[in-house]
Amino acid sequence: MKFIHTSDWHIGRQFHNVSLLDDQRHVLEQVIEHIKNEAVDAVIIAGDIYDRSVPPAAAVSLLDEVLNTICSDLGIPVILIPGNHDGAERLRFGSNQLSQAGLHIIGDLNQITQPVILNKNGYDVSFYGIPYNDPESVRNHFSVDVSSHDEAHQFLVEQINAVKTDTAINVLISHCFIDGAEASESERPLSIGGADRVSAEPFKAFNYVALGHLHNPQHKGAEHIRYSGSILKYSFSEQRQQKGVTLVELNDKGVQSITQLPLTPLRDMRILEDDLETLLKHGLTDPNHQDYLLIRLTDQSALLDPMSKLRQVYENVLHIEKTWLQDTGTLQVNREKLKRGELEMFQDFFKQISGNDLTTEQQKAIKNIITTISTHEGGLA
Repeated sequence: MKFIHTSDWHIGRQFHNVSLLDDQRHVLEQVIEHIKNEAVDAVIIAGDIYDRSVPPAAAVSLLDEVLNTICSDLGIPVILIPGNHDGAERLRFGSNQLSQAGLHIIGDLNQITQPVILNKNGYDVSFYGIPYNDPESVRNHFSVDVSSHDEAHQFLVEQINAVKTDTAINVLISHCFIDGAEASESERPLSIGGADRVSAEPFKAFNYVALGHLHNPQHKGAEHIRYSGSILKYSFSEQRQQKGVTLVELNDKGVQSITQLPLTPLRDMRILEDDLETLLKHGLTDPNHQDYLLIRLTDQSALLDPMSKLRQVYENVLHIEKTWLQDTGTLQVNREKLKRGELEMFQDFFKQISGNDLTTEQQKAIKNIITTISTHEGGLA
């Protein structure tokens, strides 16, 4: 049996107020192509299908289109769980009826011991799902004394262990943060101060564990305990990550192979660092000029509206940082240095506006103005 493990689609997400819906559609079309090319028997989505609990209509429409293609057109069953970004109640609406069409939504803690069983080549594969939860929801639902994410998650896994059989191949789907795994800036914390971490130890009894929440593809605790990672880069901290989906092949003994299938973004997410003039020249010939960019400017002089200038060659510049400001820390300078810095900045500004340097008389006038302001108003903030 072969299945694709994916997670963290975050459909409907915006990044620096830019909608990523077209980018998501682009990679989801590639997911569908992987499903076709690999002739998989199932698709597993380990949570964070949407980016928020009440998704925009366009996001709902895109998910409906993708799931209809997979389940109805291709006839491939999909098994999914809600993540911490999803609204579980909304996501599982109509789940009883949808399961008859091959869409299995495990969105209720009452369902964790009820596996979706698929048969292939004479052996059963049981897919158990644990929807995202927190200690309070587990404590209230089961009337059990758990005080941490780890205790709550171990309790839920124990419920599954009590009913699963060794005669079937057992796959667990969960949305959680395994202690020691690598996080990214784009993930919403599940709790404060590291209390959201769970142990990988309870997972080891399963033949494969399909995890969601962390956006970097990785395994933790054992090769078969894996995060597929998100389908797109959702922060600049992820610029070097290779996004994709995980292809898992099982036989009657368990995992036979695990392969990461790549996804190519419509627009990549990159960090560029250089002075403004160099970046503007490079942008004229950069074949990837439409990528989403964080620009780190090394110029130490004042710059007039660098964002507008950069967007003439790089239309998707989303954020600018000035590295020299960061390198100088708190910039605690004395009054004389502050005055000199103000004059230099005005000189840069004047030259960019007029194309000319300040004359000696103009420099003297500006110095007098700066001194007057500093004297009568207690200095410049």
